[in-house]
Amino acid sequence: MPKSLVIVESPAKAKTIEKILGKDYIVESSVGHIRDLPKKELGVDLENAFAPKYVLIRGKGKVVKLLQSEARKVDNIYLAADPDREGEAICWHLAEELKRAKKPIYRITYNEITKNAILEAIKDPGEIDMALVDAQQARRVLDRLVGYQISPILWRSVKPGLSAGRVQSVAVRLICEREAEIEAFKPEEYWTLTATLTPTELEHSFPAKLHKIGTKKGEINNYGFRIDEARANELAADAKRHTYLVEKVQKRERKQNPVPPFITSTLQQEASRKLRFVAKRTMLVAQQLYEGLEIHGEGSIGLITYMRTDSTRVAQEALQAARTYIETTYGGEYLPNRAVNYRSKRGAQDAHEAIRPTVPLRTPAELKPYLNDEQYRLYELIWMRFIASQMNPTILDATTIDVKAGPYLFRATGSVVKFDGFRRIYMEGKDDPIANSSESEEENVNLPIVKEGDALDLRKLEPKQHFTQPPPRYNEATLVKMLEAKEIGRPSTYASILSTIQDRGYVAKERGRLLPTDVGRLVNELLIHGFPTIVDVEFTAKMEDQLDTIADGKVKWAETLEQFYPPFQTALQEAPDKMYEARKAMEEQSDEKCEKCGSNMIVKWGRYGRFLGCANYPECQNIKRLTAADTPTAEPEPTDTACDKCGEPMVIRVSRAGAKFLSCSGYPKCKNAKPVPMGIDCPEADCDGYLGERRSRRGKVFYGCSNYPKCEFSTWDKPIPEPCPKCNTPFLVEKTRKLKGSETVTVSLSCQSSDCDYTKE
Repeated sequence: MPKSLVIVESPAKAKTIEKILGKDYIVESSVGHIRDLPKKELGVDLENAFAPKYVLIRGKGKVVKLLQSEARKVDNIYLAADPDREGEAICWHLAEELKRAKKPIYRITYNEITKNAILEAIKDPGEIDMALVDAQQARRVLDRLVGYQISPILWRSVKPGLSAGRVQSVAVRLICEREAEIEAFKPEEYWTLTATLTPTELEHSFPAKLHKIGTKKGEINNYGFRIDEARANELAADAKRHTYLVEKVQKRERKQNPVPPFITSTLQQEASRKLRFVAKRTMLVAQQLYEGLEIHGEGSIGLITYMRTDSTRVAQEALQAARTYIETTYGGEYLPNRAVNYRSKRGAQDAHEAIRPTVPLRTPAELKPYLNDEQYRLYELIWMRFIASQMNPTILDATTIDVKAGPYLFRATGSVVKFDGFRRIYMEGKDDPIANSSESEEENVNLPIVKEGDALDLRKLEPKQHFTQPPPRYNEATLVKMLEAKEIGRPSTYASILSTIQDRGYVAKERGRLLPTDVGRLVNELLIHGFPTIVDVEFTAKMEDQLDTIADGKVKWAETLEQFYPPFQTALQEAPDKMYEARKAMEEQSDEKCEKCGSNMIVKWGRYGRFLGCANYPECQNIKRLTAADTPTAEPEPTDTACDKCGEPMVIRVSRAGAKFLSCSGYPKCKNAKPVPMGIDCPEADCDGYLGERRSRRGKVFYGCSNYPKCEFSTWDKPIPEPCPKCNTPFLVEKTRKLKGSETVTVSLSCQSSDCDYTKE
């Protein structure tokens, strides 16, 4: 009879650990949390130190009965959920349900799912860390108090179904504030002069930009001149009259150090930049690599360490393995004298190692036959980053040449890679390639060998007009970076923050950039006025610090809530009036006249975004919807499609509700608008339409025919333009299901035809 029961939260992890431990252990999965606060009531006793009322999550009764049955058969119980606050809470809830079995219950933790790590954990079990449980409990109760009590106010103020999240609302605020900066931005004109120069004795041209005029900077708009093309040409003409001489040459060696191995936030950022993965997808694939995959000859093994971490610490045996690989593969010149240890950022919990391969000698090429494309690409990224972090710096030869021409000083800069170092295998991506283009261009400029006093021939002198640019919209990578910098959320929450604000329709994505929808702007404005503390960045960061203090065992969790709740309760009472005033202040005058009474129409904010309402309300109750084509929110994207009404090119726009659509470039003369084609014909007989993404009135995405309302075909499941391999139906549908009480998401492809049972995980 087996002697021990091991419980993890994931079926995939259970499968891997079961193979490691063998027949003396039963390994079962709780499939995430088994208990939570009730859905249909607050579930927090406000009169009794905020005591939570936990109930079994719907559907978990069978799981708990199975675990209780298995617990009665064994001598020991090991709780082995993930090594973080969420995992600790899962273990505590399991212990509460299994204590009636009257068997010893132990807590085991590990940073990687490998044979050595699991056997070591079993050999040295511990107890549940109640300080971590309390920190998770405080977060859960705090989020319930905020969400459960603010959301009904939003329902009355805007529309039913909206919700307010303590951390998500701050993320929406950051996006709204960035959009406001962009809208308020006024471009300023400036001009630059670039000289193309050649040494008299050499045919080696190089560019040099105007750096100074006398003692002033070389941006022409800085000197009180009128800023126009004529003035820039005047300066260029004057500069051409002078002799160009090398005034100074500076050479220096510059080192570029490798970056640390990944932590959760940097993994999400780099996967966004290089793999175009959203944060949710990154964490899903990383979870698969961590929990274990079938490798021929080895069985199911974990390929990376735990992927929710803020620490750059690495085990010594892993460092030594990386150094062995570097020396063997690339040679001793790439290997530092000693292993490189990176310091974690201030405030890091440092509970786990950095994200790294469990076996550094296991290369991506070796594993490629056993991984799908996404798993391979993410593993390769993690492996390259880790190996590169233990390599010598890249060495650059940086050269600066100052060229004097009368009162004008031109400067040329260039860098040449002298030793590639860690760049041999890895180079970190950039958040905004446009902003960093000059740096990368400089590095590729190969300057000629010249000395002070050398004469240079002027081949060309180009004045160029520029305009200052607004700050870019956030993408997922830069928003995660900002959340981390502002200390909002923690490694385990970034992915859910990003997916939640988009799923709720508060934020839309256009060309990879995040912008607020009308509903997102309205909710943000109302929350700022009604609950200024809740959506305050500094307050939210301090609350995260408080949760860390609870996790360290320094503060009782109920004390933190006792400080938070009284002012929050006052805000709940005052918020409806403040929100009403804020909404009225957001109304805008329009140039349109009411066709019923002749009064001006006013842009108002309603449950589905902005609309036009008569200023003479309530005497005149005329209202008009602002259609998607009436409210473009971003620069249109050109297409090769012609408008079927007027023949002008169609462009892709993004509505304020966040949906992409095809619109005539001749707008407003032609208001033709259609969904963006997905490359799939409508399956209805006798319909010549195509399928495209649409949004319901509540902002939820669905997929429908372009000939609506003539054709009413629609589906909530995302169509995929691949024929069914079983019945050859033209397309499949993607079904996404989140496991209850867990962040695990299952995605399957199924046949669109109800007569076919084809499905693929």
